[in-house]
Amino acid sequence: MTTVIVLAKECVPGRVKTRLTPPFSPEEAAALAAASLADTIEAAGRVAADRHLLWFDGAAPAGTGFEVVQQPAGGLDERIAAAFDAVADRAVLVGMDTPQLDPAVLEGVLDDDAADAWFGPASDGGWWALGLDPMPHRGDLIRGVPMSTARTGAATRLRLAGAGLRVRPLPTLTDFDHAAEALAVAESAPTSRFAAQLAALGPRSLAVA
Repeated sequence: MTTVIVLAKECVPGRVKTRLTPPFSPEEAAALAAASLADTIEAAGRVAADRHLLWFDGAAPAGTGFEVVQQPAGGLDERIAAAFDAVADRAVLVGMDTPQLDPAVLEGVLDDDAADAWFGPASDGGWWALGLDPMPHRGDLIRGVPMSTARTGAATRLRLAGAGLRVRPLPTLTDFDHAAEALAVAESAPTSRFAAQLAALGPRSLAVA
């Protein structure tokens, strides 16, 4: 059995992608987040997993075809850990801010029997994907890892290595927290909803610091 998990939250202005403001307004940042989420759900939904889980904070979008489960309270590490603990099979979790992800990469995780864990680094020092085989208390591999820092990826890798897991790396992707990153992501996925939404915002999308 296999599960794809998309970790996401409701795209409310002022609550998502706040580091895009400025140059974008909170409403524009939320629109970019929503476009990215739609791209991510579509890509993850194309993966031939037994279960597709939307681990969500807030009012989830309708019609995704995903099973929706509300995230528990707590820090990001606790919420990610809870997602892994909520499923018993091989699972790969992705966030909502890499709309350029390739479904074939996630498919490869679910078909790979030569590793116990799969790690997708992000260019900012974090990670965009994490896959784990079934094991007791696997959420404890994530609990206590500092999140949203330049050390997050390295700290996560140390946890995996310390547990004696065979870790297979995935491609490095850029997630978008700032305007320059948003532009880079759109250039890497020119046909995405995200790229179209960024282009619709006009010349300001090119005025990145």
